[in-house]
Amino acid sequence: MFQRWVFVLFISVFVFSHNATAGNNFEIVTLGDRGGIQDGNLTAFLLKASKDKNYVTLDAGTLVNGLIVAEQKGTFEHVKVPDSSPYNKVGYLLKERVKGYFISHAHLDHVAGMIIASPDDSGKSIYGLASVNQALSSSYFNWVSWPNFGDRGDGFQLKKYKYNDMPPKKWLDVKGTSLRVKAFPLSHSGIESTAFLFSNEDAAMVYLGDTGPDKVEKSDSLNQVWTSLVPYIQAGNLKGIMIEVSFTNAVKDTMLFGHLTPDWLITELKQLERKAGGKGSLEDLKIVISHVKYSLKKGEDPKVVIKRQLKEKNDLGVEFIFPVQGEGLIL
Repeated sequence: MFQRWVFVLFISVFVFSHNATAGNNFEIVTLGDRGGIQDGNLTAFLLKASKDKNYVTLDAGTLVNGLIVAEQKGTFEHVKVPDSSPYNKVGYLLKERVKGYFISHAHLDHVAGMIIASPDDSGKSIYGLASVNQALSSSYFNWVSWPNFGDRGDGFQLKKYKYNDMPPKKWLDVKGTSLRVKAFPLSHSGIESTAFLFSNEDAAMVYLGDTGPDKVEKSDSLNQVWTSLVPYIQAGNLKGIMIEVSFTNAVKDTMLFGHLTPDWLITELKQLERKAGGKGSLEDLKIVISHVKYSLKKGEDPKVVIKRQLKEKNDLGVEFIFPVQGEGLIL
């Protein structure tokens, strides 16, 4: 049994590291796969282009703990710490290989890891819409909630982090990587959240922060994101969509507070399907489900229920993927 486990682990690491360098793809490492209250496992992902060695984060609810879990699972087996480095692998990854934070919105479960890690972090850019960066500056890095590690805001500015205000719907080069990115505003129960569209030469993927359905939010935000994805889908270049499903279908629209359920995600994806060319146009597209909320109630884990509810309604032919903390995947 032990030998078989070692063999499976070896094959998993080999496939992950091999695929990460094969083709024009995106490598994802899940630092946190939950939304809400499960501290230590809150929404955060590492992203890099297949040809790059450096990462950025997609939100940062959990950071150091996510890196520790990933290292323990062997996900970073292919990463070699230089002999000259004073850091262990977690320190090396955080300080040398993570080149920036993409923050979709300033809710605590999306930024806590970055804030807590900031005293020992290296200098980086925080990429976000102007409203998001303003919230980070005024609410956290202000010498009341936490020292001001930013380059703006109240009190003495330690200037470890540089706020990079992203103009909506305009391409931006990501420093230290080969990625380009475009930000789209999303509606999240009265605040501005963000979808980040990344391109890696001809390949693309999109990460959406917390968002409710357009009909409930009385918004056109998701519709605009879907429209932007159509050319990539039609060219066969969209590698995947990372999107939240926070609640099961049992939660009423009035209690969603800017989140999605399985039924609402299917509804939104059908809008995308119609735009992209009709039935079958999303066949085999990878949809990575994030931000499932942990529940303190007895009964089935909401993640299990959401998996089942998405499977029952999936007449789109898409592949739903549920990431696990510490594990890697290729888009």
